[in-house]
Amino acid sequence: MNILVWHVHGSWLTAFVRGPHTYLVPVTDDRGPDGLGRAVTWDWPQSVRERTPRELWDCDIDLMVLQRPHELDLALRWTGRRPGVDVPAVYVEHNSPDESPERQLHPLAGQSAIPVVHVTHFNRLMWDSGQAPTEVVEHGIVDPGALYTGTERRAAVVVNEPVRRGRTTGTDLLPRFARSAPLDVFGMRTDGLAEHLGLPPERCRTRDLPQHELHREMARCRVYLHPVRWTSLGLSLLEAMFLGMPVAALDTTEAREAIPEGAGVVSNRLDVLEDAVRAFLADPGLARRTGAAARAAAQGRYGERRFLDDWERLIKEVTR
Repeated sequence: MNILVWHVHGSWLTAFVRGPHTYLVPVTDDRGPDGLGRAVTWDWPQSVRERTPRELWDCDIDLMVLQRPHELDLALRWTGRRPGVDVPAVYVEHNSPDESPERQLHPLAGQSAIPVVHVTHFNRLMWDSGQAPTEVVEHGIVDPGALYTGTERRAAVVVNEPVRRGRTTGTDLLPRFARSAPLDVFGMRTDGLAEHLGLPPERCRTRDLPQHELHREMARCRVYLHPVRWTSLGLSLLEAMFLGMPVAALDTTEAREAIPEGAGVVSNRLDVLEDAVRAFLADPGLARRTGAAARAAAQGRYGERRFLDDWERLIKEVTR
């Protein structure tokens, strides 16, 4: 099939485009948010093809995969076809509701032609999807390999824009965790984080790396710390588990579902997480055994093959 899909979440799309279809990714002259085109820092197959808005008008399209509310209008203006009416469509909801944890109406709640596909069961539970049909296709990860070495007695944290996002991503908790372990914070727009938090640079190093370098550098850290209060299940957490890292995470949203007993420590008690971080730093053997269990758990639940099979089932159902 020819599937129209915007480049919005690079990590998610990296797994999605490994299916058996042709993926038409919009590209604009400025390569802005609505026309990023092919990824630069991810490895995508040749079946991912850039198309300008003008080219999309004449393209055969079998399915539209929408991810943001305004893409309903973009799809109509750029293709001349109405999602869910002239062409089958699905809407992938990557996020948890951000205005109300249980009462927020989903942007597609007032229609029934386009299914809303949530990436976690928690998200489907919390969003009010109204009359829209809903599905859950849990995340799939392209396995980066068991790269974990844990040679550096540091804790890895992955978060984009930690200063702006603040309490949502647990940025305010980092000074407390920095007492237990020096932190390596990876992500976009992390510059100035140590100064913002009042931490010495050595206790809070920041780096923005391409995906292949990110995984290798993360895997050098002894433990992965996930202090996120309220977002969807972070792909970085699952990637850390695939790398073979032991994890310590707040018990929020879908974290406990993703991290079974023995694969890490999940708690809303900060003292419990601090003890876990210190224990992993002090005992490389414990860290490695826990990381191996985390990798096995992640492979079993969030493997690429299961993800693509789930999507194939849904695509056939929507397009039949």
